[in-house]
Amino acid sequence: MKSLLGGLVLALGAAAVVSLGTGAVQITPPSVLGILADRVGLSTPWTFEPHQEVTLTLVRAPRVLLAILVGAALGISGAILQGLFRNPLADPGLIGVSSGAALAAIGVTALGAGLAGSFSLTGPVLLGVGAFLGGLVAVLIVYRIATVDGETSIPTMLLAGIAINALAAAGTGLFVFGSTDQELRDFIFWTLGGLGGVTWEGIRLGAPLLLLGTVPALFLARPLNALLLGPSEALHLGVDIDRTKRWVVALAAVTVGTAVALAGVIGFVGLVTPHLVRLVAGPDHRIVLPGAALLGATLLLVADLVSRTVVAPAELPVGVVTALVGGPFFLWLVIRDRRRDPVGGVA
Repeated sequence: MKSLLGGLVLALGAAAVVSLGTGAVQITPPSVLGILADRVGLSTPWTFEPHQEVTLTLVRAPRVLLAILVGAALGISGAILQGLFRNPLADPGLIGVSSGAALAAIGVTALGAGLAGSFSLTGPVLLGVGAFLGGLVAVLIVYRIATVDGETSIPTMLLAGIAINALAAAGTGLFVFGSTDQELRDFIFWTLGGLGGVTWEGIRLGAPLLLLGTVPALFLARPLNALLLGPSEALHLGVDIDRTKRWVVALAAVTVGTAVALAGVIGFVGLVTPHLVRLVAGPDHRIVLPGAALLGATLLLVADLVSRTVVAPAELPVGVVTALVGGPFFLWLVIRDRRRDPVGGVA
C-alpha cells in the first residue's frame, strides 16, 4: 500500500499549495512555489509580488504548518487509541482527552497571570503544560475506570469519556460564569477550535511537542498489530502490553494536549482519519499510522480553508467544520456496528 501513502503525500502537498494561495490576497500555485523556492535560495521562473510574499510567509505559512502538525497529531493519536482499545469508535474527543486539555487551558487562561508569576513561566509555555496535564489526567481517569484485571471494556470507556466530557463542560461553565468579556472570547476559542492568529513563535513552541508525540507513535505499529489478535496472543508474540498501554496514553496526552493548547478543541479528526485509512488499506498499523497522520493533516488543511473562505471576510471556527463532517460519519459508524451486532455489544 505504498501507493496509498504516496497519494496521501501528494494530496497533502496540493492542499498546502492551494491553502497558501487562497484568501483576500490571491496567489497562484506557480507563485506559491516560486515564493517557497526563493525562501530556500532556489531560482525559478515563477514570479510574484512583494506583498504576496509577505502575506504567504507571515500570515498563511504558519497557519498552514500548524494545520499540518495538529491534523497529523490528532490523526495518529486517534489511530493509536483505536489500536489500543481495538475499536474504531475510540477517539481523543470521545474519551475526554480533548475536553480535559481544553478545561485545563481555560483554567490557565482565567488564572494565567497569577500562575505565570508563581511558576516564572511565560503564558504560552504555561498554557501548553496545563493543556498537556489536563489531557493526561483525563485519559488516565478514563483508562483506569474502564480497565479491570487488565481487560479494558470499550462500553465502559465510552461511558467514562461521556462523564469526563460532562465534568469538563461543567468546569468550563464555572469559568465562563465568572469571566470577563475578553476571557469569554478566549473560552469560545478553546471550545470551538481555530487556527487564526498563529505566529511563528507559537509554532516554535508547539512544533517540538507535537513532533515528540507524533513521531514515536509511528513505532507502535508492531505491538498494535499484535494486539489486534488479542492480549493473550500479543503476550505470546513477546509484546509488553503494559508498556504499550503506557506509551499510547502518554503520546496521546502529549499530542492532544499540545494541539488543544495551540488550536483549541478540534473534534472528529482522530476518529475519521484512521477509519478511512483502514477502509482502503486494511488494519495493518504500518500503513494506518502514517496514513492517519497524512490524511489528518490534509483534512484539517481543507477544513481550515473552508472555515476561512465560506463566510469571508468572517471566519467559522474550524472545529465547527470538522464536526459537520465528523458527526454524520460517527453516526454512520454506530449504525453500521449496530447492524453487525443487533444486541448492541461492542467488541
